[in-house]
Amino acid sequence: MIRSGALGIGDPLPSIRSLYRTRKISPATAQSAYQQLISEGLAESRPRSGFFVSAKPADSRWRRPHAPLAGAPVPRLEPTRLEVSDLVFQTLEASRHREVVPLGSAFPSPLLFPWKKLARYLGRSARHMDPWKTVESLPPGSLELRRQIARRYVRLGMSVGIEEIVVTAGALEALNLALQTVTRPGDTIAVESPTFYGCLQAAERAQLKVVEIPTRAGEGIDLIALEAALEREPIRACWVMTTLQHPTGSSLSLERKQQLARMLAERSIPLIEDDAYAELQFAAKPLPPAKCFDRRGLILHCGSFSKCLAPGYRIGWVAAGRFTEEIVRRKMEGSIATSLPVQLGIAEMLRSGGYDAHLARLRRALARQQADVLRSIERAFPRECQVTVPAGGYFLWIGCPDRVDALAVHRAALEFGVTVAPGPIFSARREFAHHLRLNCGHPSTAPLERGLERLGRLLA
Repeated sequence: MIRSGALGIGDPLPSIRSLYRTRKISPATAQSAYQQLISEGLAESRPRSGFFVSAKPADSRWRRPHAPLAGAPVPRLEPTRLEVSDLVFQTLEASRHREVVPLGSAFPSPLLFPWKKLARYLGRSARHMDPWKTVESLPPGSLELRRQIARRYVRLGMSVGIEEIVVTAGALEALNLALQTVTRPGDTIAVESPTFYGCLQAAERAQLKVVEIPTRAGEGIDLIALEAALEREPIRACWVMTTLQHPTGSSLSLERKQQLARMLAERSIPLIEDDAYAELQFAAKPLPPAKCFDRRGLILHCGSFSKCLAPGYRIGWVAAGRFTEEIVRRKMEGSIATSLPVQLGIAEMLRSGGYDAHLARLRRALARQQADVLRSIERAFPRECQVTVPAGGYFLWIGCPDRVDALAVHRAALEFGVTVAPGPIFSARREFAHHLRLNCGHPSTAPLERGLERLGRLLA
């Protein structure tokens, strides 16, 4: 445990007495074991205090996990030819390190979020929490939070009942629950192409077949191609990001959202609407989701606070329409409940107006950072590169010349401490071999500027 970092410098070690009692060994054996740890430089004895992890371990490999040594170089990662899931995990793993320029990260800068203010709301809610709420707030979740979410729907001109909203551990759980509810193994679903890799992984876990529908830059899913697929294939459900689609950032117009909802309702096909980035629209009057045109309860609208308020707290929801009861049952079977103090804290922040004030600042920051990255790309990238510029969020979708292999760029960029997300991880058929997704959700810094310049030279 010392060598792995589970026990850190200065941590107390079990006493001789507790060791011989719990391990059923003699005191002499326990003493001998500690003498061996001391001789290896892993432990030290302090008079009248006991044994502690040594501040000067003999083994240079010993350190706390994820805490780089002072002056350590950027980690050198050795990617190999990978499947989508492996490549996704490798990209996310590389982005954990602070020394790496996180252009391939799926998350915005954690410095953009009001951690201290949110902590105050969480602390106040926890201190005043009625113990009975831990039972009352089992799925579908906290009544207070569901009421605040329903009110946000009203502000978009929609009527979504509190009884339809189920709180989940992030949007991804909501999406998985929705997919499990409306499909069975062997079914076929329609997804966008390119699409969020989490969608492909969820479909693989659920043993589903996937029909990929092309997405038009700046416009969203191609509805003509979707209609042709619906006529040709036994599609059981559709999974679509109608606003700030990941990775392209495209959004369907309100008219096309209505057309999508009508097209699927005519065939009684459920729509899983992934709307995780909707709160990050730059427009003063954000577009409502396709859910606003749902008249038959066929649209399962999935949202999240992870991308806009509390990454790591994992609070999302699904407005599940006619599928609500089944979603609640599956939530109970799978994870029982979502953290109640976090639900109550977020509900309090929404109720007080602190959430809207934060969103205004966040959107301005993301718009400013997007403009900074676009200027760097214009200076550093080959002119043949085409950039899809979204009206919100923090991703840029880069189309490179055909001679550029995105996987090769991914591997080479890691060598100089820059991560990028290669296009093939966004397609079931490993398409988009000449595309990259870049994260512009981090403040412009000298390392970021240098990383974009080196990436531009690499592409050239």
